[in-house]
Amino acid sequence: QLQIFNGHTNGVYGIKFSPFNGCRYLCSGSGDNTIRLWNVETPKSLHIFNGHKRTVWCIDISPLQSNNNNDNKMNNIGVIGGNGYTICSGSWDNTIRTWDIETTKQLNIFKGHEHWIMS
Repeated sequence: QLQIFNGHTNGVYGIKFSPFNGCRYLCSGSGDNTIRLWNVETPKSLHIFNGHKRTVWCIDISPLQSNNNNDNKMNNIGVIGGNGYTICSGSWDNTIRTWDIETTKQLNIFKGHEHWIMS
């Protein structure tokens, strides 16, 4: 055992290592309806993403979104991935959501599924 990541208040159903910075960051989705971004080396929670109404079942990290219009506002999360990395999450609330890692803001909510998103 290398690390224990404490913080979620319910089961963890999805995890994904970052494709940037040598997989130094880990993202987790939980039954507490949150997504957490972790520093693997510390193991410190860097940010909690809130918005899902039910269990976050699956997550992924992708360099699909370009973030060139951020009004030069940065927080301490901004240094980890550079521009453009997003988290995509699927939930038992029947939505898929995308989140900007750099700004920590929710970008989109995709609705239309009649049942849970599990992968």
